[in-house]
Amino acid sequence: MSASTIEYVFLPPQIPSVEIAGTRQRFPVHRIYCVGRNYAEHVREMGSDAKEPPVFFTKPADAIVPSAAAIPYPPRTENLHHEVELVVAIGSAGRNIAAREAHGHIFGYAVGNDLTRRDLQGASKKKGLPWDTGKAFDASAPIASIRPASLGHVERGRIWLTVNGEIRQQSDVSEMIWGVPEIIAELSTLFELKAGDLIYTGTPAGVGPLEPGDRIECGVEGLETLRTSIIPGIRTGPTVANAPK
Repeated sequence: MSASTIEYVFLPPQIPSVEIAGTRQRFPVHRIYCVGRNYAEHVREMGSDAKEPPVFFTKPADAIVPSAAAIPYPPRTENLHHEVELVVAIGSAGRNIAAREAHGHIFGYAVGNDLTRRDLQGASKKKGLPWDTGKAFDASAPIASIRPASLGHVERGRIWLTVNGEIRQQSDVSEMIWGVPEIIAELSTLFELKAGDLIYTGTPAGVGPLEPGDRIECGVEGLETLRTSIIPGIRTGPTVANAPK
């Protein structure tokens, strides 16, 4: 059956996309990969061994939200955390990419915030369960516009986050345990990377809670600042475990 004759039972959702700085074009998002435990101080902050390799996990493509967005406080959590990160946008596909060739697969760079329901993530960790409920929820991947790699690759530079003007996180991209080429090389042994993939490369120390009314600014030197706010969310009913009998 040709694409022109396909009939869907309902209208397919719009393809998630990210603004590209300096152009009207947009970057269509295929998948979102995230790296855990990639700054030594944050590894220690979370009680792990800095020598361990990073953890890879995913978020749905439609979890992205643009800069200037007001993000509802998510349901089923009492401990929403911020995590500022350098984001890598993949521009060409590849498997088993050598680290020395990784830059050739990068379309550009952006600033992101890996929002986390820390209490749900912690509960999953204790039981050895996947992190999806703590990481892969709606609006959990704020991202600023992408700066094309043709303007230069990001290998160092200040990375920071403020809440209501107060500095919470601050480090340098050069402090990542695994640099961007190594991340791409390792990730491409597990998945075929494709044009449209985003990689959130990990967060420095200083992660902490957010509340409704908070204004968050995230930055990486040379990239557009990501600005978002948290607004009250819609309360949900009791969990299955706590539902009245």
